[in-house]
Amino acid sequence: MKRAAAEAALAEVRPGMRLGLGTGSTARHFVELLGARVSLGFACLCVPTSEQTAAQARSLGIPLTDLDETPRLYLTVDGADEIGPRLTLIKGAGGALLREKIVAAASDRMVVIADARKRVKTLGRFALPIEVDAFGLEVTTRAVAAVMKAAGAEGEPVLRRRDGKPFVTDGGHLILDALFGRISAPEALSLALSAIPGVVEHGLFIGLCKRAYVAGSGGVAVIDA
Repeated sequence: MKRAAAEAALAEVRPGMRLGLGTGSTARHFVELLGARVSLGFACLCVPTSEQTAAQARSLGIPLTDLDETPRLYLTVDGADEIGPRLTLIKGAGGALLREKIVAAASDRMVVIADARKRVKTLGRFALPIEVDAFGLEVTTRAVAAVMKAAGAEGEPVLRRRDGKPFVTDGGHLILDALFGRISAPEALSLALSAIPGVVEHGLFIGLCKRAYVAGSGGVAVIDA
C-alpha cells in the first residue's frame, strides 16, 4: 500500500521540478521510484529532509541541492504518521520533523503519501514528536508536561532513545514523544508548544499539506485540503 501511494504521487512530478524528498518508510518508496526515472534521463533537482534520505538519493543518482542554493521548491512529497481532518498531520517518527517542516514550508505544494491506517478522525493516537534543545531539558520537559496536562493528555512526555541512548536528530537536538490520545484543538496545541522556549519544533503540520494519496485495499484515494 505504501508503494501504491508513492506511485500515485509520481503523477504530481514534472520534468525539471525542484522537489523536497521526505523521510520515512513510505517516502523511501517514492525516492526509489523517482530514482528509477532519473536513471532513464528524467531531470529534477531535490532537497532531502534528512541525512538518511540524502544517502538514499545519492545512491540512486538523484541530483541534490539545499535550500540555501535553491530556496523555493515546487513540490515536497513526504509520509505522515497520522492524517487528520483538513489534512492536519502528525509527523516525526523518523526524527526529521524540523527539516521536514522547513522544506514543506519552502514548497509551493506539499503532498503526503500513506497507507489507509494513517488516516484518523482525530489526531493524537500516535505520540506527537517534539524536538527540543538539550540545554535545560528538564525545564523544557516539565513545560511540555504542563501543556499536555492542560490538553487532557493520556501520558507524560518521554525522551526518545535508541540503543539505550538519547536519540539525536540531524540538527543535534533531542525528541520528546508526547502521547495525547486525542488532540481536539491542534491549532491551539501548536501555539502552546511553540511558545515553550526549549521547544525547537513539533510534529503538528497544520495548513501545509495540500493533498494526500492514501492507499487502501480498494485502491488509492486522493484527498484534497
